[in-house]
Amino acid sequence: MDKTPDILCIGSVLWDVVGRTGAEMVKGNDVPGRIVRIPGGVALNIAMTLKGFGLVPGLVSVLGTDPAGNELAAACEDMNLVTRYLTRDPDLPTDSYIAIEDGSGLVAAMCDAHSLEAAGERILAPLLDGRLGSDAAPYPGTIALDGNLTETLLANIAERPAFRAADLRIAPASPGKATRLTPLLAHPGATLYVNLEEAGLLLGRSFDGAHLAAEALVSAGATRAMVSDGARSAALGTFEGTISAAPPKVAQVRVTGAGDTFMAAHIAAELRREDAQAALDTALRAAATFVSGGTPK
Repeated sequence: MDKTPDILCIGSVLWDVVGRTGAEMVKGNDVPGRIVRIPGGVALNIAMTLKGFGLVPGLVSVLGTDPAGNELAAACEDMNLVTRYLTRDPDLPTDSYIAIEDGSGLVAAMCDAHSLEAAGERILAPLLDGRLGSDAAPYPGTIALDGNLTETLLANIAERPAFRAADLRIAPASPGKATRLTPLLAHPGATLYVNLEEAGLLLGRSFDGAHLAAEALVSAGATRAMVSDGARSAALGTFEGTISAAPPKVAQVRVTGAGDTFMAAHIAAELRREDAQAALDTALRAAATFVSGGTPK
């Protein structure tokens, strides 16, 4: 696709393998269910949702030249995502993610993003060599950035002049990677998107709700912090104050990708210039639609 992207999505682009069952599971269970293999990864999940809201996302990541990578690249092109900024590496296998979900939510998950980590700064070449930007002419647009990048690379992005003018929207990818975002707290254009657990890990304390966690992240230096808490209220903290809202109540069909959908819907709403409360409400509705099995629009 030759269009100029409205937003860049930097991070994991991979295959999701998700097993779902309506049964309640405990460790060691072997139950019947459905298993699907779908395009995924935080950056790609965000891009697909943004595309559904009428935006043109560009992918910045790495894919192998193996059959899995070729198939995934073709799938992204079929979805009219901008793929020309993807790094293709014949020596790295295409990354993958596996999750098990039961009737109450996520049971366990594992992300193999070793190729993304191994590619390192090479994936950022379009933002450094003049195609999209450089240290002398920083990229001025919106970037959705996920925490599957290494801590070293995230710290480099936090300090590099090429990223100082960007509207950075940042997700940790998982609680286990939340602390990687610490160097980005001080970026003047950063908005953090974390859940309640991830907020606690970033600040080394626990919180009773999203409102308090969002306020604490701003007090710790974040310019803006969005904190979600599943079916409970989410909150957006800024230097001007904190707002919150509760999501619609829906029957849960799936959970993998819900946080990425929430983040993408909020970005899209703000790029449409919805006010802060309306954008939060839009994001919560989109996440609820996704969890219930529908397609956010």
